[in-house]
Amino acid sequence: MHTFLYRLNAVLSFALLALAAICIAASMTDMIHKSNPSVDIKVLKFDGLREIYGNDEARVALNISADLSSIFSWNTKQNSWNQISLWDSIITAKEDAVFQALEYNKYAFIDQGKNFRGLSFNLTMYWHVMPKTTMMYIGSKSFTGFKFPDNYF
Repeated sequence: MHTFLYRLNAVLSFALLALAAICIAASMTDMIHKSNPSVDIKVLKFDGLREIYGNDEARVALNISADLSSIFSWNTKQNSWNQISLWDSIITAKEDAVFQALEYNKYAFIDQGKNFRGLSFNLTMYWHVMPKTTMMYIGSKSFTGFKFPDNYF
């Protein structure tokens, strides 16, 4: 007869194998998921361009309109992206993935030196999808044609 430890080992081995199979299946189904987010960013105004300790600092009002609900699947844990950013947000539910935000830059927009005045720049919105069981992936959309003011104010 098999002892209690043999039976416990068999049950735990089967449970681990079943869990691994479920994780692999979740990863495979998430690979066929297609997303098509819609994003729009506008610079409403510059609320300040100033020199601080020899460096340029800008304060920018942004109008961000996004529908990121298509990037959510049943396997998505959350969306986050932290890099050198003007603004960020962590979205943990599909219901919160459609939003419009009128925001000032959340983080300092500083240049080492005096190079902002009159400079053209682009804005890019990134989304970093963190699934529950497979690899993370990144998407983005860029917007061009923005320009800093020519003078400090």
